[in-house]
Amino acid sequence: MAFAISSTSFQNGGDIPKKFTCDSADVSPELSWTEPPAGTQSFALIADDPDAPAGTWTHWVLFDVQPAGRNLPEGVSKIDELPDGARQGRNDFHKIGYNGPCPPPGKPHRYFFKLYALDRKLDLKPATSKQEVEQAMQGHILGKAEWMGKYQR
Repeated sequence: MAFAISSTSFQNGGDIPKKFTCDSADVSPELSWTEPPAGTQSFALIADDPDAPAGTWTHWVLFDVQPAGRNLPEGVSKIDELPDGARQGRNDFHKIGYNGPCPPPGKPHRYFFKLYALDRKLDLKPATSKQEVEQAMQGHILGKAEWMGKYQR
């Protein structure tokens, strides 16, 4: 079975409930995943919106997630470093942790939650940018899984 990510918060390709957006509680959705590729030492998660008017907008950067874990609960704390050692980067709202969909009125936007299985920890500082995480991951990605939801105002 291929490495895959899923969520009980919304269906793949479905609408993201308001609870997970800037129009409500703005908490992160529950995410879980299957057994990763052999040799996985950590996970990184990037959530972004390629439909944003100014170009792809980053909503969440999370890295150094423990390899033994298989899920992220709903409502991950918006702090630099989580109790298990995972670290959160800075999103395009210039904040730490998850900030949900907040598109301008109009057509639906797509939000991609991309989980990467890595052959090492990244050991970057909290508040690192998506670009820095992507650069550090180069040559270390063992697998990638993706889940997408839509939201419009």
